[in-house]
Amino acid sequence: MTEKRISRWYFGGLASCGAACCTHPLDLIKVHLQTQQEVKKRMMGMAIHVVKNDGVLALYNGLSASLCRQMSYSLTRFAIYETVRDMMGSTNKGPMPFYQKVLLGAFGGFTGGFVGTPADMVNVSYKNAIDGLFRVFREEGLKRLFSGATMASSRGAMVTVGQLACYDQAKQLVLGTGIMGDNILTHFLSSFIAGGCATFLCQPLDVMKTRLMNSKGEYTGVTHCLRETAKLGPLAFYKGLVPAGIRLIPHTILTFIFLEQLKKYFGIRIIS
Repeated sequence: MTEKRISRWYFGGLASCGAACCTHPLDLIKVHLQTQQEVKKRMMGMAIHVVKNDGVLALYNGLSASLCRQMSYSLTRFAIYETVRDMMGSTNKGPMPFYQKVLLGAFGGFTGGFVGTPADMVNVSYKNAIDGLFRVFREEGLKRLFSGATMASSRGAMVTVGQLACYDQAKQLVLGTGIMGDNILTHFLSSFIAGGCATFLCQPLDVMKTRLMNSKGEYTGVTHCLRETAKLGPLAFYKGLVPAGIRLIPHTILTFIFLEQLKKYFGIRIIS
């Protein structure tokens, strides 16, 4: 008789919220750094500047929008991925092949990206996320809430393949060596690899998204932007890879460590 615990469908959303609470100041500082007209401050300098001027709590400005995004986008992608994976795992009597994890991750991420688009759109400019959603819906309609859904869904698919599919595969390979057990060190190592994969996969999309958002009408659309960026060489798609990794890797590590702890203590018990 062996007992194992599987995740409940909403654990991914809770774990992502926990991680977002820890990494939100990094996100906020990144936005401040990107929006300064000329480079006056580096990361540490900007953090000190924000705290000095507006107090420590200013580092958590816009947290409600971030949590709203996690409870829509991350909750959906984790729920789809983990539920289907556990269902298939119980019938197949073994782990899913990697290509199936990739396809499932892409589907879950694409759906999650679409569901999370309104929360993505409502940024720090509103009093809080709920206020922003209602105001945009009332003033500009439902269509406006889902503007940018294509890009958000595509990015969601890439991040989820990188995070969820690669985490599962990395964990399977690490446990397969027999050197490490199913403990927090394994979770840390696997999620570190997954965070790196996710950063690498979605950086080209992030670069395109930033170029399109900052363009003054020089691009006719996504394909035109893609062609123009490609002319600068393949490395142009990986501009800002290190800052992106500094942001995404800690978030990925914390998400999976929280998720594994939730699963360990509150997961559904299965005795086989």
